[in-house]
Amino acid sequence: MLRSAPFVAPVAAMVALLTGSPAAAWSGMGHRVSGMIAERYLDSRARAGVKAILGVESAAEASTWADFMRSDPSEFWQKTASPWHYVTVPDGKTYAEVGAPPEGDSVTALQRFSATVRDRNAPLADRQLALRFIIHIVGDLHQPLHVGNGRDRGGNDVRVEFFRKPTNLHAVWDDDLVENEGLSFSEKAKWLSEKITPAQAKAWQTADPLVWIAESQALRDATYPPPMPNAAPGTVPNLRFDYVFQHQGTVNLRLSQAGVRIAAYLNQLFAR
Repeated sequence: MLRSAPFVAPVAAMVALLTGSPAAAWSGMGHRVSGMIAERYLDSRARAGVKAILGVESAAEASTWADFMRSDPSEFWQKTASPWHYVTVPDGKTYAEVGAPPEGDSVTALQRFSATVRDRNAPLADRQLALRFIIHIVGDLHQPLHVGNGRDRGGNDVRVEFFRKPTNLHAVWDDDLVENEGLSFSEKAKWLSEKITPAQAKAWQTADPLVWIAESQALRDATYPPPMPNAAPGTVPNLRFDYVFQHQGTVNLRLSQAGVRIAAYLNQLFAR
């Protein structure tokens, strides 16, 4: 689903020193894992197309740029681009039923950025921004809490502890569950890549964001810790080994699927 829509992306200047650490999607490691997996599944036209736009910059390197730039104080990065990292689909609804808000979301951003990448007359800097964002957004939509229910900002308002560290549920899925093994992104990507069977890769190769969204929505409720009976008021869940054991497989699945789908999306994008 690569519907065209006119879009001219503002070109933000790279800032030498950026501070702050805004909430993101999959940690930098998670995005790089999926980006590195994607490189294994790019066809020759997509590989050439990516190189023509990004040069020696790999999909793994490009995958984190959209989060890095969220530290830029400009209005574009602080306000305009912020909604492009997620979608909102209430319980009992589908994305097709609710659509995007006026400010846009991940789906509308993908459509616009795809049009920019395909436009050979667009400035190179705009095509670079667009391609980096596409790689990032595909990863975002595979994190279950980036398909929010509209009640708690994708789990950001759900207070929890992770091995006694105060945090929130969204951050647990963005960071802690991805990084708890202590691996480098290349180690993690290698481990996951070697476990993807040809049958799985074939089954996962859909470039339709509505499929990825529906999958994340189906996984979303299970990410919430169950109520704690007889807990004192104000007590927050302490997520420990049992929570990691329950959800590590889902994290690995979604990182692997995101890698295959980044490639599927780019293969379709550069086939035109």
